Amino acid sequence: MTEDPGGSSPAPGTPLARLAALHGVATSYSPSPDRTVAASDGAVVAVLAALDVDASTPEAVRTALAARERELAARLLPPTVVHWADGGPPAALTALPEGTRLRVETEEGEIRSTAEELPPGVHTLRATAPDGRTAEAHLVVAPARLPAPPGRTYGLLVQLYSLLSRRSWGMGDLGDLAELSAWAGRALGAGFVQVNPLHAAVPGAPPDPSPSRPSSRRYPDPVHLRVEDVPEYPYALSEAAGAASPDDRDRLGALLERAARLRESVLAKGELIDRDAVWDLKQAALELVRAVPLGPGRRAAYCDFLAEEGQALEDHATWCALAEVHGSDWSRWPTGLRDPRSAETARARAELMDRVDFHTRLAWLTDAQLGTAQRSARDAGMPIGLVHDLAVGVHPGGADAWAQQEYFAAGMSVGAPPDAFNSRGQDWGLPPWRPDRLAASGYAPYRRLLRALLRHAGALRIDHVMGLFRLWWVPQGEAPTEGTYVRYDADAMLAILVLEAERAGALVIGEDLGTVEPGVREALDARGVLGTSVLWFERDWDGTGRPLPPERWRANCLATATTHDLPPTASRLTCDHVDLRHGLGLLTRSLDEERAEAAADAGEWLALLARLGLLDGAGGGISSTSEEAQIQALHRFLVRTPARMIGLWLPDTLGDRRPQNLPGTWDQYPNWRLPIADAAGRPVTLEELAASPRLHALVDVLRGGGAH
Repeated sequence: MTEDPGGSSPAPGTPLARLAALHGVATSYSPSPDRTVAASDGAVVAVLAALDVDASTPEAVRTALAARERELAARLLPPTVVHWADGGPPAALTALPEGTRLRVETEEGEIRSTAEELPPGVHTLRATAPDGRTAEAHLVVAPARLPAPPGRTYGLLVQLYSLLSRRSWGMGDLGDLAELSAWAGRALGAGFVQVNPLHAAVPGAPPDPSPSRPSSRRYPDPVHLRVEDVPEYPYALSEAAGAASPDDRDRLGALLERAARLRESVLAKGELIDRDAVWDLKQAALELVRAVPLGPGRRAAYCDFLAEEGQALEDHATWCALAEVHGSDWSRWPTGLRDPRSAETARARAELMDRVDFHTRLAWLTDAQLGTAQRSARDAGMPIGLVHDLAVGVHPGGADAWAQQEYFAAGMSVGAPPDAFNSRGQDWGLPPWRPDRLAASGYAPYRRLLRALLRHAGALRIDHVMGLFRLWWVPQGEAPTEGTYVRYDADAMLAILVLEAERAGALVIGEDLGTVEPGVREALDARGVLGTSVLWFERDWDGTGRPLPPERWRANCLATATTHDLPPTASRLTCDHVDLRHGLGLLTRSLDEERAEAAADAGEWLALLARLGLLDGAGGGISSTSEEAQIQALHRFLVRTPARMIGLWLPDTLGDRRPQNLPGTWDQYPNWRLPIADAAGRPVTLEELAASPRLHALVDVLRGGGAH
């Protein structure tokens, strides 16, 4: 990147800059209000090529620009039109030639004129101009905004894999989630439980335990299944008619013993969570359980699930079956199999039908257990229940990227530009959706994804919610600095989100931390999308730079002391997180400098707590309070804010000092593989956690403040 708008970057008003603008491709960005950074010609040309626009030569640019201008001038309607319930006619309709006739076919097949009040949904709009031109578009009719959360509530934040019970197979599962939710709702008065993305992972080597680079975002990972909760499981162990063979029962018993040893290796021997080892055991057990025939009612339910999911589930299961044979990167499969609609793929699917059925069965079982966990939460009195997490994107070699190739930009990866925290920028290795193809489809894949995630959710957290507005595209093989922003139709993306969440009766929480484009938070708030406020980042950045007093916090947010990507609160208070980064060689300054800055940061917050009288119950002064009392005081501060939702990071209830993920590391640190532990680093089970006096004391702080 360069700050010189001339030279190797497209100058404003040039044909390349105009062409880029007409396709939503930025030629510069502003990391701060007083600074503009220009994108290189190479980055802009590469991104346009990923949108099927040839800008490789000056002549190609002129040709493409003329074609785009003709296309827009002749177009009656854009591919998708948005109408908000609280707004006037969409601008796309008011710009139509006078006398244009309009007709709307609703989702239910009814024919209406636009003069009538239309129900929420994605309808088909047809226009006929006086000169005979016709056009067809998707018409998104969305509620004005999502309703506010039901009262004020607090809940637990947990990485599910990290919470093992005495029944887990080496990592937390959906049975544990149901148990946690039932206990938290009934015994603690919690209103929700937020979990990490449960999306289907990419199997095989090299193992990637990150929940943020999934194979599919639409389908959950069956590694989260509680095998013993599958209805056919008891019959696999019995001698009843229709049960598995004696040999299969013996094999299942041996798997249970191995699962117990795997669990104890994590809980008692200090081993890391090994997702792949857990899946090897569960897959073998589920193969044996599948030998038990489904009863008539169960068979009917399975058939209903297959019919409801249709092509999407068949594609997902086909990818899983093909990956077992050819590896988990579809770009390296035999040429014919790289196309999900090819004759070769159809033949392979038929040959592997037993494996395809196995994977569709797993999707059904996992969906059912997700539903059970949400019902457990709501039955326990939680007004919200489960809060699921939508990752930014998918693995380029996974099922979604294979099945939905037309919607992904080939040769591109999502990332972030250089900023104050990372001078080299970031490349997340996730292929971006093409905004043009999304709009042409009426955002069909996005709608289907949201419906799937919201089916068993009281709320949905959207990671990097700024991606609804724009994403940083990085050409493959280039440094993150050689990327540029590509803009999405935020109005349409928001309208679809609000529509689907309202239909599901769910809230939406946007992760809007870090550098946020001006106007984004306001646009989200206007539609009822809650923000995310993390205590350590809430400072008066436009003024003194000091910690923001509680009354100045925004109300429409989920407020927390920390997150899975940040140090636990105990670690930040003791500066252990600085020592950890120093030991891994991640500091850019001396240890003394980093520790001094971290101590000053924590000290400013503790001083504010003292001034507000929030430390009084623990002795009155900063130096006289224990670490546990300071953590309680920080959460007492959160209760003082107007935040509608307060999240309690579950490891904070035990004084755990280890972050679940340390950004900037790969194999130097055991990201996504640590069980929840106490202050001494000893793994703690769900049963032990439920009996923890430290946990109950911290929860009492939140309940006593009316955050329930």
